[in-house]
Amino acid sequence: AEEAIAWDRPWYRPWHRLGAQAHAMVRAGRPTWEALRAAGAAPVRFVPATDKDPYLPYELQIRRTGRCPTRDDWHDFFNGLAWLRFPHTKARLNLLHAAALTAACPGSPRGRLRDAMTVFDENAALLWAPDPVWQALVVKDWSTLFGPMRPLWERCRVEVFGHALLDKLRTPRKALTAHVLRVPATVGADPDIDTWMARLWTDSPPATRDFAHLPLLGVPGWWPENEDPAFHEDAAVFRKLIKRPARH
Repeated sequence: AEEAIAWDRPWYRPWHRLGAQAHAMVRAGRPTWEALRAAGAAPVRFVPATDKDPYLPYELQIRRTGRCPTRDDWHDFFNGLAWLRFPHTKARLNLLHAAALTAACPGSPRGRLRDAMTVFDENAALLWAPDPVWQALVVKDWSTLFGPMRPLWERCRVEVFGHALLDKLRTPRKALTAHVLRVPATVGADPDIDTWMARLWTDSPPATRDFAHLPLLGVPGWWPENEDPAFHEDAAVFRKLIKRPARH
């Protein structure tokens, strides 16, 4: 994680304060785990990746020891930032993962809850939006969403949460698609977001089917090329909703 990063990109702006501080330390030669420790308080203690117990699953090690093995790469860098910015959410996800791992039989499938948590943790974005925008997004009505509804995007807010997605956005490309959850309008800025997400996974955990799909470079104001209507006509990226046959 030594190269430069464009913290002024729309998807990185909410992460700028924490991210730029930690990244400056990494670029100065400090290991990622040490830079994350110095950047702020987290409910885990970042340690070198070599401290990982090879016989204990990653999530269980975090839960049982309070230590988070951290590699010197972008994926773990952004994962660490998520622990710093959203400590209650990350702790809740870790608790649920650890509980599922403890209860599972060896070799058993991950299960729907862990699948949904992984999708969220790695690839989620949050959307504050009026009803018409959300409804059009759910049914993948791209021509309406980015055509007649384009002015409504001025009332929307998008924040990337997934640390793998934040990593991929270092080199943005048109096909990068987020799994999106809608956030109530009553949820404000940090730490409200953290409180809402942690409560969501406590009270009514979503399933993978509850996510909408949004190619992020299509968000108005996020990428200059999407001002051309032809940008959203790329069916390989802005795919139509697949209607599955009804079950009898």
